[in-house]
Amino acid sequence: MGRRGKYPVIENVKIEDVAAEGKAIARVNEKILFTTFAVPGDVVDIQITNKRKSYLEGYVVRYHEYSPLRTEPFCEHFGMCGGCKWQNLPYAEQLKFKQKQVVDQLTRIAKVELPEVSPILGSEKTKYYRNKLEFTFSESRWLSQEEISSGADFEPEPALGYHIPGKFDKVFDVKNCYLQPEPSNSIRLSIKKYAVENNLQFLNLRSKDGVMRNVIVRTASTGDVMVILVVKTYSDEIGGLLNYIKNEFPQTTSLFYVENQKVNDTINDLDLVLFHGKDYILEEMEGIKFKVGPKSFYQTNSEQAYELYKVAREFANINSDEHVYDLYTGTGTIANFVAAKAKHVVGIEYVPEAIEDAKVNSEINGIKNTSFFAGDIKDLLTEGFMQEQGYPDVVILDPPRAGVHPDVLDAILHASPKRIVYVSCNPATQARDIAILDKGYRVTQVQPVDMFPHTHHVENVVLLVKRD
Repeated sequence: MGRRGKYPVIENVKIEDVAAEGKAIARVNEKILFTTFAVPGDVVDIQITNKRKSYLEGYVVRYHEYSPLRTEPFCEHFGMCGGCKWQNLPYAEQLKFKQKQVVDQLTRIAKVELPEVSPILGSEKTKYYRNKLEFTFSESRWLSQEEISSGADFEPEPALGYHIPGKFDKVFDVKNCYLQPEPSNSIRLSIKKYAVENNLQFLNLRSKDGVMRNVIVRTASTGDVMVILVVKTYSDEIGGLLNYIKNEFPQTTSLFYVENQKVNDTINDLDLVLFHGKDYILEEMEGIKFKVGPKSFYQTNSEQAYELYKVAREFANINSDEHVYDLYTGTGTIANFVAAKAKHVVGIEYVPEAIEDAKVNSEINGIKNTSFFAGDIKDLLTEGFMQEQGYPDVVILDPPRAGVHPDVLDAILHASPKRIVYVSCNPATQARDIAILDKGYRVTQVQPVDMFPHTHHVENVVLLVKRD
């Protein structure tokens, strides 16, 4: 055991497993040790950064042996970027660990009787699968570990890329990102080149001096492209850049800019200005079109979202005389997707703008058997509401990572639908909620779905059937 700074370097540690959140696990002196960028079978030295009573955290400083599971990462930014942390694992192994994560969490947390968990549905595309990315401007790029270790002096250079994990004021310059298809990389690189050549000041992330803040690129399965330029203040120079984007990338169907003078990067509370084209792009799924505006939520892996929703629809097994409630409906994607099977679909979502999008999506597709309501689900899902809209035969849940509010679970138990389909991006909170629903429902089907290759994230769909 060596020592470097406050905490020791622990030598010759064998990585044993992968934990939730994608961290690698080892055991040292009966304590769990968490680290990153290692795979089971690696033998490494780890610099400890955090000591707790029951566990340790640290990062790898040396590899003694590489695991036979390991594969060569394909991205030059691996190890610096916070995304795609499992590139060093073959995709088949990633799927095994995600399957295990779902089974472990349902078993350990839910503690309910489970059927055999179906094999995980992998993503056909493991690169260039995302439809939305956000990049940040910085007046000074973050240096790589190799550059720092070289001891050479580097002049400050502007960057357009991603934040270093855990460092809000540090951005590394992205050369090529394997997450989003073209023209995403070309648009980002061209914007940076134009901004540098025309002396547009990149943001200082600490002082907030500078005009160039962010650029968001959305691509759709239909070929539509949306670009959102976020600046501190608009000027003729910014207008010149927007005209450049419009002319250089004529496939851009929707071009916005927004002035953001706040400390944070969120733009949902700001007014966006349409500079060119339509104020939306179109996604399509089984002939159903979905309008996606600059603030709209849409599953970031369009093709795999289709596979996910097909599973949810199959599990729901909706009859033409049944009422369906789609809770946490967002922009009504699932509600509109299953509407053809149902008598009536009710969608509820707390974000009013999303509900307006959901209504529009029904309208443009000629879907007339949906109703959408904005508000807190636990407040809306009352006896009077269900009497008016019809008691649900099927409830579909697709909550955020925090899971379903206990009051909503109580309301569902009171409503007593025949079937509940629970779509989750966090199997741990899903398992917690299933334990509560177990008093009235049994789990009959479980289907994990991989939406985000090379990350630890996994979606899971569970069918719960009312107990006799």
